[in-house]
Amino acid sequence: MKLLTLVENTYGHTGCIAEHGLSIYIETEKHKLLLDTGQTDALIKNAEVLGIDLSAVDTVILSHGHYDHSGGILPFSERNHHAQIIMQKSATVPHYHGEKYIGIDKKILNLPNVRLIKGDLKLDEELFLFSNITGRRCYPQGNQKLSCIQNGEKIQDDFTHEQCLVITQNQKKWLLSGCAHNGILNILDRYKEVFGNYPDYIISGFHMMKKDGEYSKEEKEIIIQTAKELSTIPAVFYSGHCTGIPAFEMMKEIMGEKLIALHSGEQIL
Repeated sequence: MKLLTLVENTYGHTGCIAEHGLSIYIETEKHKLLLDTGQTDALIKNAEVLGIDLSAVDTVILSHGHYDHSGGILPFSERNHHAQIIMQKSATVPHYHGEKYIGIDKKILNLPNVRLIKGDLKLDEELFLFSNITGRRCYPQGNQKLSCIQNGEKIQDDFTHEQCLVITQNQKKWLLSGCAHNGILNILDRYKEVFGNYPDYIISGFHMMKKDGEYSKEEKEIIIQTAKELSTIPAVFYSGHCTGIPAFEMMKEIMGEKLIALHSGEQIL
């Protein structure tokens, strides 16, 4: 198995582009796939630097319907016409941060290989997708500014469009999420409902970033409580992108070696 951070906010491999976005490249025994595609065509340029043949990718999983995870789909599709692109149907509705549109490019829906699903999906013995994450423990406070359009009305986003990828390989399980808008603890609760235990490895943003770096008391408490609970789980966590460096550092103090930073162009495994 091979996992590599193709796109992330911070620089890793020399020559690779960093941008506000996320894309993870994965090779299993049966598949070559992407979880998300970043914000722009950076994944194309980084793949060239890293010697990754994107034309061999057979599956693209969109974790949720935001531009910084879906922006590379159209550039990718110019080079790869056959990979199935799987997203929740609810990822196609308009999404906003305040008045700013942050949803996917609607041209993506014209691609013939887009597959819209609703709910959980077992692709094969290696790949499983789950959604329906309803818990609200340590819920990311940044979600309060995010909305979507349903039935012609703008409402608070409930992130039904968020889905997580589970990979089974060599008797180990990897859980991958884009931003964990539903809260990483709630995602793990849902994972445990489905699989009965915890995964061995988790790759996910934690959606704790603040542009000004100024956290309220409540926000700090949520970050610290999340880290304390994650530190009790027998797993290794890889995080970056929307976690934000200050939040990551707070969590690292608690989680130690159980928390590892993602960087653009660096190999995870």
